[in-house]
Amino acid sequence: MAKGTKKIFGLFCALGLVSASTCVQANDIQTYRQQHELEILNDFRTFLSFPNVATNIADMEKNALWITSYIAKRGFTSEIVIEGGAPYVIAERTSPGATKTILIYAHFDGQPVAPENWASPPFEPTLRTASVEAGGDILDWGTVQSVNPEWRIFGRSAGDDKAPVIALMAALDALAEAGTEPSVNIKLVLDGEEEAGSPTLDRILAKHGEKLAADLMLFCDGPMHQSRKRQLVFGVRGSMTVDLTAYGPSRPLHSGHYGGWAPNPSEKLMALLVGMKDSEGNITVPGYSAPVRPITEAERRAIAALPNMDASLKQELAVSKTDGSGKRLEEIVMGPSIIVKGFEGGGVGPKSRNIIMPSATASLNLRLAPGQTPETVRAALTSFFLDKGFSVFEREPTKAERVAGDALYVDWRPGAYRAFRSNLDSQEAVKLISILNSLDGNNTLLTPTMGGSLPIYLFEDTFPEMPIVLLPIANHDNNQHGRNENLRIQNLWDAIDIYGAVLTHYGL
Repeated sequence: MAKGTKKIFGLFCALGLVSASTCVQANDIQTYRQQHELEILNDFRTFLSFPNVATNIADMEKNALWITSYIAKRGFTSEIVIEGGAPYVIAERTSPGATKTILIYAHFDGQPVAPENWASPPFEPTLRTASVEAGGDILDWGTVQSVNPEWRIFGRSAGDDKAPVIALMAALDALAEAGTEPSVNIKLVLDGEEEAGSPTLDRILAKHGEKLAADLMLFCDGPMHQSRKRQLVFGVRGSMTVDLTAYGPSRPLHSGHYGGWAPNPSEKLMALLVGMKDSEGNITVPGYSAPVRPITEAERRAIAALPNMDASLKQELAVSKTDGSGKRLEEIVMGPSIIVKGFEGGGVGPKSRNIIMPSATASLNLRLAPGQTPETVRAALTSFFLDKGFSVFEREPTKAERVAGDALYVDWRPGAYRAFRSNLDSQEAVKLISILNSLDGNNTLLTPTMGGSLPIYLFEDTFPEMPIVLLPIANHDNNQHGRNENLRIQNLWDAIDIYGAVLTHYGL
């Protein structure tokens, strides 16, 4: 808690505007954290130093072993479970007399890295005075005596999503120091392959699901609101990836000799991609958005109550205009999107050559809204490709098939899943809001949907009666999935306070 916020909170306690138990618990946690800041950050530094791309199973096993040892010191019994992919850690900690159980999800894998693009090595955690974009200076870990909460720690998964493990354990340490037991039993499911689409999570749940039953599930992933205000989130979009390959000549051709005569696969593919949206960025693929569930009036009211950050985000991100026909960001992310996340059709700059390539490939990220399924999306896009005159193949077409007509290789990547959205006014949501608001007297924002994706639908299918709410902690500008990923230190401190409050009061 920042100094100014702490003073206000102290005033609330003195005036009786916050419950006495909340004041004692919050002060205990803040005091513990202030006395152990460097220790907490060094734990985080150690955790971030483990490479964690899900496809490298040996690296992920090292992460999992470190986690089990780390959480065992806080009273958790755990096991590492594997069903053909990267490891998961499932764990449990019971509290004497507790009648409620909270299941907490986080993931410990990260996106692949391109170290040459980072300002500091992605697996050598670096402390800076500010973001790289703001010119933050590197700090020497060995000389730091006190911590500025506006500093940032840089490393892959700093923001997405190793911080919850550190913050949760720090909150438990603080409660133990104060002689306080959590009011709830705690179960953990820590995913080692979320960034790869959690491809074996269905098997994990089928085999171990009975160990994870709880009264409430908290998905601890994602960024906080762009206003830096605390929020609860009630939905995520689904996700799919598809690679499209268009074809030209069977071998590279000199662009001077054949340009204007030989079909250019890059141009064919670009024309197809451009035809998926209008000039405002709205999806125009027939039938693609037809199944989408309409936004409810309650959700529209929640959006209207959120701070509108669009104008400041445009300045921060240096964009002149936004897509979506003027709709604000929080409404846009409640609908579907089609994003061209990569295109390869030849080199650029010094790597460019005067040739027409044999093929061009685009990788598309498809974000799904409630009502859509991977099957409806696939059907709509396949029909669209056919209507544009392509012969669609789900394998590499033969030379004869390429001669016969415009061939398009459509490679649907595994790991597709649907969206999730729950009610804003459930009994559990109301209780969480009350607990979080009691921390400092500030209202917690209610966000209907986060734009990113998580495999929540598998938990929804496995535990249809279990309420699920997202509790994000990372700063919105954490560069998740990109270079120079980071976490603002104050966000880590706030997370410790939040987890401490939930664990102390949810079971009462």
